[in-house]
This record gives sequence, structure tokens and C-alpha cells, in this order.
Amino acid sequence: MKRFVLDASVTLAWFVDHPMPSYADRVRGMLIDGDRGVVPALWHIEVANGLAVAQRRRVLSAADVDICLGHIDNLAQALESSAELIPTRRARKFAQDYGVSAYDAVYLLEAVNGGLPIATLDQGLRAAAHRAAVELV
Repeated sequence: MKRFVLDASVTLAWFVDHPMPSYADRVRGMLIDGDRGVVPALWHIEVANGLAVAQRRRVLSAADVDICLGHIDNLAQALESSAELIPTRRARKFAQDYGVSAYDAVYLLEAVNGGLPIATLDQGLRAAAHRAAVELV
């Protein structure tokens, strides 16, 4: 079983992007096959927000969002929610040091602190992971 940090960009791609990027599909397959995605607490909010925005923009209907939430619930057994609280100062410093948002800095810190690779579609976060010597899934 492999553990990795799962960024919301990959999760949202499963439901919003048509066609789904092959990278996102591969990560989803890893979870289905028994690997574990580690998510910081903000992942839940980012995914909820992404689905709300997709519905507001009429990319997804309310029924689609309900289906998405059901799929996310089904994958919950493959996810570990991090209990670690990232201090505000540390998130801001990482964001500054690596040129990413504070949100993305939390995912990067999760990977660094856990010695875990990260799964993300976000190009800025991918570049920051490279600079931080964090492996990409």
C-alpha cells in the first residue's frame, strides 16, 4: 500500500473535467487498488467549493453534485484526513518560499512533513514540489 498526498485538483478533475485527464484517472485507480490518499482538512472545503462553483457555472447539475458526493463518500475509506494543524505562519512562509498559495502550501507541507509524494494537476504546485524535493505521483 502506497500513501500519497491527494490535492483537490485531482479529485475535482474526476467529476468536472471532460474528458478526465489520464493522470487523474490513474490516481483514482491507485485509490481503488488500495493505496491511501492523505488529505489536509482544507481538502474537504476545497472539494465542496469546487463542486459548488461547477454547479453555479452549470457545469454540473444539483443531481450531478449529489452523485459526485456519493462517489467521494465511497472513496472515503481510501483517504486519511490529516489531524495536523499547519500553523498560519508556517503556511504563509512556505507559500512565500515556494511561490504558491497558502492553500497549496498546506498540501506541500503535508507531503514534506510526511515524506510523501503528492498527486496534483496544479502546475504551480508541481513546480513547488520539485523545488522542495517532493516526489510527484
